[in-house]
Amino acid sequence: MYPARRCSFLHRDLAVFCLSSLGPAAKNQPPPKKLSLPAPRHCHIGGEDGRRGKPQVKSRGSSPVSASSIPVCLMGSSSSSRLFGTLAQTLNSAPLAQQDYDPEQQYSDQDPEGLEQADPDQLLRECEKILQNRPARPHRDLVYPADPKQQHQYRNNEQQQTPSIRVMTWNILAQALGEGKDGFVQCPLDALNWAERKYLILEEILTYRPDILCLQEVDHYYDTFQPIMASLGYHSTFLPKPWSPCLEVASNNGPDGCALFYRRARFGLLHTSHLRLSAMMLPTNQVAIVQTLRCRETGQRLCVAVTHLKARSGWEKLRGAQGADLLQSLKAITSWAAVSDPVSRGPGGGSGTEGVPLIVCGDFNAEPSEDVYRRFISSPLGLDSAYKLLSADGQTEPAYTTWKIRPSGESCSTLDYIWYSHGAFTVDTLLDIPTEEQIGPDRLPSYHYPSDHLSLLCDVSFREPRDQPHRLM
Repeated sequence: MYPARRCSFLHRDLAVFCLSSLGPAAKNQPPPKKLSLPAPRHCHIGGEDGRRGKPQVKSRGSSPVSASSIPVCLMGSSSSSRLFGTLAQTLNSAPLAQQDYDPEQQYSDQDPEGLEQADPDQLLRECEKILQNRPARPHRDLVYPADPKQQHQYRNNEQQQTPSIRVMTWNILAQALGEGKDGFVQCPLDALNWAERKYLILEEILTYRPDILCLQEVDHYYDTFQPIMASLGYHSTFLPKPWSPCLEVASNNGPDGCALFYRRARFGLLHTSHLRLSAMMLPTNQVAIVQTLRCRETGQRLCVAVTHLKARSGWEKLRGAQGADLLQSLKAITSWAAVSDPVSRGPGGGSGTEGVPLIVCGDFNAEPSEDVYRRFISSPLGLDSAYKLLSADGQTEPAYTTWKIRPSGESCSTLDYIWYSHGAFTVDTLLDIPTEEQIGPDRLPSYHYPSDHLSLLCDVSFREPRDQPHRLM
């Protein structure tokens, strides 16, 4: 999504080696059925029973805000920190850390010491107040999958009060890249002003309140997202790119990377892996975070991964190799986690002879026609793409997840995905895709939307035992 940066000799050798095996780049230019429904449990607006209601975006200034609003963590500053850049560059020569797996370890539900907990509803109103001079974000509905079988399973889950898991993935656009490299010719520079854009990002997150949040192109983690999300009850992990292009931009805020957040009240952490993706036996500049979690309500486990693959046309084979490396790592991690935790056996938790269920999120920078997409859809891990379920046939991805105008022209592409283990999970609802009219003629980003990529969100549930394949114990 940005020009290639000046890299180490190792990365240049990799680029030459990869380009020599690449053919000519191919460009592909690739409409879902809406159903009105109340959001499932764990939604965001608090009702009398504490459940979330259907997400709705209000017009700016529609909610009165008390002058004595709660103190909010400062969301970034103009002063840049080079410490994180130095830290990230050390990853270029050192293997990434991997936390030990301990299924018996008990994780405290107490908040981090000294951290004041924020009221998410009041923080959302604070965002609306700050953004009152901007147009409202596009209204998006939670919709049922078009597949009647998925709808039937969702209604069964509702009757059985099976808790759903809300998953959101979003490339939020690194601030340094948006202002200094990406060249969005139809987007006024003032629309990218971090002093307001950060609240527009937070408003989107607070509107939908995911249980699991996977972000890409995060370059304000330590001064913004980590403290804010911690105050809202989330545990988080950040992994920067070894050679982030953000570091080439004057007054940058450090490297960009992937970040994974989950609700501490909902999940306990069993294991974390930080991966630097390889291609043809050589390390690349792309990374992934993989965490194995245990649901506190049911005891079931799941493995969540977030990644951001190599951008730009002409790098299709490299993306395919990165995807193959990630799939191989996921197979090893989920299989090892299953046999390392014999306590958790049963539906959705792995039987000890098969892997823990997976959710893989990210910006793959690849259309469905690319090799990396085919690798994921045909993987022995049993993965499927959630957003195909918006289509009438359940087999077609949305027409776009990103839509932007650069000096090279207009680009409308499907690059972002939520992959899930279809043998272990059902997709209950999805957040629909804004129409072309909602996006507007200047495309993304804009005054009313903070990134060139749309957020994707779905509610998933563990399948009931009778819906899973029979297991021989």
